[in-house]
Amino acid sequence: MDLRQRAHIDTVFQATGIAPLAAPGVAHDAIIQSSWRRCVHQYGLDPSRMQAARILPQMRLREHQQRIDDFARIARHGLETLHGQVASMGYVVLLTDAQGVTVDYLGDANTDTSLRRAGLYLGAEWSEAGAGTCAVGTALATGEALTVHQADHFDATHIPLTCTAAPLFDSHGTLHAILDISALTSPVAKASQGMALQLVRIYAAHIENANFLRVHHRDWILRLNASPEFVDVDPEYLVALDAGGKIVGHNRPAQRLLAAELQAMRRDVPVLGQPFEALFGARLEDLGRFIYSRPSEQRRLALNRTGALLYLSVLPPAMRWPVGAAVDAEAPALLPAPLAALCGGDPALRQQLERAARLADSPLHLLIQGETGSGKEFFAKALHQASARRDQPFVAVNCAAIPETLIESELFGHLPNSFSGAGPRGRRGLIQEADGGTLFLDEIGDMPRELQSRLLRVLAEGEVLPVGAARPVPVRLRVISATHQRLEQLVAEGRFREDLFYRLNGARFTLPPLRERRDLDWMIDKLLGDPAVMLSPAARVQMHRHRWPGNLRELRNVLEYARAVCRDGCIDLPDLPDGFAGPAAISADPGESPAATAPAQPCQPAFDPHHLPPEGMLLMQYLRASGWNLSAVARQIGISRMTLYRRMARYGIASPNQRDTHH
Repeated sequence: MDLRQRAHIDTVFQATGIAPLAAPGVAHDAIIQSSWRRCVHQYGLDPSRMQAARILPQMRLREHQQRIDDFARIARHGLETLHGQVASMGYVVLLTDAQGVTVDYLGDANTDTSLRRAGLYLGAEWSEAGAGTCAVGTALATGEALTVHQADHFDATHIPLTCTAAPLFDSHGTLHAILDISALTSPVAKASQGMALQLVRIYAAHIENANFLRVHHRDWILRLNASPEFVDVDPEYLVALDAGGKIVGHNRPAQRLLAAELQAMRRDVPVLGQPFEALFGARLEDLGRFIYSRPSEQRRLALNRTGALLYLSVLPPAMRWPVGAAVDAEAPALLPAPLAALCGGDPALRQQLERAARLADSPLHLLIQGETGSGKEFFAKALHQASARRDQPFVAVNCAAIPETLIESELFGHLPNSFSGAGPRGRRGLIQEADGGTLFLDEIGDMPRELQSRLLRVLAEGEVLPVGAARPVPVRLRVISATHQRLEQLVAEGRFREDLFYRLNGARFTLPPLRERRDLDWMIDKLLGDPAVMLSPAARVQMHRHRWPGNLRELRNVLEYARAVCRDGCIDLPDLPDGFAGPAAISADPGESPAATAPAQPCQPAFDPHHLPPEGMLLMQYLRASGWNLSAVARQIGISRMTLYRRMARYGIASPNQRDTHH
């Protein structure tokens, strides 16, 4: 026991009334002093007894992990992202259950022994009753986010540590878990942890909201914010309604907001179970007008009693999987297969696909926006295949590719000899060919204005009039339009009919350009389509640096060219097309992508554990802990063995036996 620990023990004795107050020492805030008193008077802990960290045996740990497995899987992405933010400053990230047992952990393998000794490790137990005042235990006791910094800890063993934690609540307001970041060393001043506290609060909210959306995917979800600009991208309040319009879930901010509303109404009842109309100034049947496709500033909603003004975005219940249906653990949940096949994990695209799944069978006409080559037709085809119209025709028309003199007859059809060059036989137009199915109008912004009124009649009346005909022909179809232009600007310039725009814009989807997608590696591997062909790290770096002005179309062309000219199934820099690395094609900071930091080397993956990204380091920890038992690791992290092989190949990880064989 060193002098600092002796002084700390004396301070705790004095603050808890065990010993008389001596000379004034370091002041501790009220939350810390209350926790110290609980430790002594409620839990019977002795400040002078320094205890080693308690790490649960593997069997006990697994029991705790299994009880929180679904939630931990949802939280995993938040943990990994947070760790990426703080790892360089020496922090580890812990997720504990409601008993304070660490069920997930991200740390530095180089300090593994020190972290385990300090209890910043998988299986460590951090309840207040067991470990004394600490960030996890005190957050569990108070339900508040806080920092327990160095000498704030009750046990003198822990005073070198700084720990910051936030509680994680479920959609019923029950404290479910704790998110914590901790470090073995830190500056003396507690104020140095202010940013750590803000980060933990932010990521705790992200994890809570992600879990909320998973739990309530079969309910109506209300996303609310005081700002129309943020309601669709970062809602502050989440509320779930059942089919009868009663509140069945909420996040913490929504619970506090609605509890205050009930208090203003002098109603001492819980928020859960309250009817939507009792709290909000709208009828349940009006929820349809708050769906995402309407401009956010038109989605105002007031609270009944206080009149507080909010903006609302409504998510209808998601599609239900058949009972017992098998779902790939890595595939996006709750998406029909045609839509799921378009995305390898990009969040922006994923959001569009989830909304498309909910609207697949709606009668709304849809509008897809995105740069040239960003996959608008693939998106439209997938939406058609995911709908009840899948067995009916899907007819694609490029409005920019058909000559203006022919587009009318191509779309609407014509009778025999109805115009010069028509010929003696009539022809059904593409609109009639799509009857019962989907008509995809690509580059709708290039449709001549005089034909826009005829298309409007088709949409309004459900009938088409062929060129030269006197009687219209009834048609039933859904129109999906696509454009790389801003139709609102074309409307303002008088080049596109406003009434047609609102007919087509029943719901709008915006596809991210390839340079902004986070699943570029997945797209590359999918378009290559041959596991025998692979890219060298240098070629993959160049792929990430390229700006992709032609998006998916350009990527496909580059890969087809490279696959044709490469040797021995290895695509390297010289195999990329001429000019591919030219000045106009260079992207922004290479640090935007993990692949952009890879050194130039042959196609055979190199094994260097000191240069792995955080997710690669985590995989290494699982592999080493299991003694390189690949089947056990695949089961532990919930993926197939084949997916594990692919991840190992991505990070250049090979088991020791495989490396010995190759050498």
